[in-house]
Amino acid sequence: MFPAAYKVGLRLRERTEMDPSRLVNHQVVSALVESPDFAGLRRETVGDPYAAALAVLAQSGALRRMLECSQDAQGRAERAARTRRAAEGAATAVAEALRQAAEEADEDGGVPAPTADALHRAIEAAEATGSAARRAAQDAAAVPGLRAAAHRAAGEAAEAVREEAVLMRAWGVGSGELERMPYARRARLAERLRAGRLARWAELIGRFRQMADGERARKVESATGELVGVTLGDDLSRLIPSELANLGLPGLRAVFAARYAAGELMLYDSRGEQPTGRGAVIACVDTSHSMYAAGPGGVTREAWSKACALALLDQARHAGRDFVGILFSAEDRIQVCRFPAGRSAGIEQVLDFAETFLGGGTSYQAPLTVARELLEEEFDDTTSTRGDIVMITDDECGVTEEWTRGWNDARRVLGFRLFGLAVGAPGAAEAGSVLDALCDNLRSIEDLTDVHAAADLFRLI
Repeated sequence: MFPAAYKVGLRLRERTEMDPSRLVNHQVVSALVESPDFAGLRRETVGDPYAAALAVLAQSGALRRMLECSQDAQGRAERAARTRRAAEGAATAVAEALRQAAEEADEDGGVPAPTADALHRAIEAAEATGSAARRAAQDAAAVPGLRAAAHRAAGEAAEAVREEAVLMRAWGVGSGELERMPYARRARLAERLRAGRLARWAELIGRFRQMADGERARKVESATGELVGVTLGDDLSRLIPSELANLGLPGLRAVFAARYAAGELMLYDSRGEQPTGRGAVIACVDTSHSMYAAGPGGVTREAWSKACALALLDQARHAGRDFVGILFSAEDRIQVCRFPAGRSAGIEQVLDFAETFLGGGTSYQAPLTVARELLEEEFDDTTSTRGDIVMITDDECGVTEEWTRGWNDARRVLGFRLFGLAVGAPGAAEAGSVLDALCDNLRSIEDLTDVHAAADLFRLI
């Protein structure tokens, strides 16, 4: 079964080529190979020893049951093999009798009666054993229900291999990385992904990453944007034609100058994209007890938040920016996971970040202070500014005035932005809330099955 799944050029031997004692195996393998699901299975397993082995292991239980059910047939096959060997012996005896008869024949071709009788008996015995061997071979490997069982096994194997492939892709493990990965490590990784904290949400994580990839293709550095009306201001690049016409009339030039000084010129109003950042991308992910709550569709707040954070990690890698994941809950419970831009992050490190859950209460000041300090450190080392912080939480808590003053001073110097995602908690995103006062861009996420609720975030960061 392994070479059937692994080999590029697959050829199943003809039944007539097989020893009768192997006809049961031939029937099992041919039933599996001819299954409609087997072609789809081979698309994932050809040339991949791990996937081929996984396919065999996925079918192992069904294969054992099929072989147990075919014990009687195997017994008949072995008897057929013995009968075939007897027929071959009888044929050899005929050849020997013919040779003996040829040696004893006289000039006229006559053969002594004893020799002729021996030849006739050898031929009769060979015919009898030959017929018995043919009958035994026809009945040898007849196993009722084997084909249906084989088709079910192939379908189960195909589903298992597909699920693992989807799981790996959802977590961002590419086929090239898998091919280079030793078998034992790949098996441990697959087991960890299947049994991990976010195993149920692999499909959500995959959809989030696909959405972010699509939004990234639409992202621009800065744009005038879509015209939505007329406003007042002093931006000469957006003057409407009638204002420009006033410059051609000497009597109105003084009026134009006065309105320009007052910022009351009529301008085209547009809605466009904000400039993207250049510094680190920092995701502050709330892992307090309440984040374990499930929303519509059974998706937990933690699952949605971690999926969003992993998509932000992809975003940072694509842009060549550092990524930092800050997992927080109460003031004294915080964990920082750093993913520098110039260093590839192993899947195990990504899983450590995604699967950590601290529990406890919620503090805004602790993670945001760490985020600010990281951006200050980056500025001191590389003079990079315009970092982006994404605060993902489901709770509302207070901050002190002293801390707020320090936060605002750092924002003016470093030019970073704070994006807020209130997950399953509309109150945290209400006007006048602490999160609303802190964030440059804040939205409420109520439908946790919808990955597009934060789509524009990936065009702005």
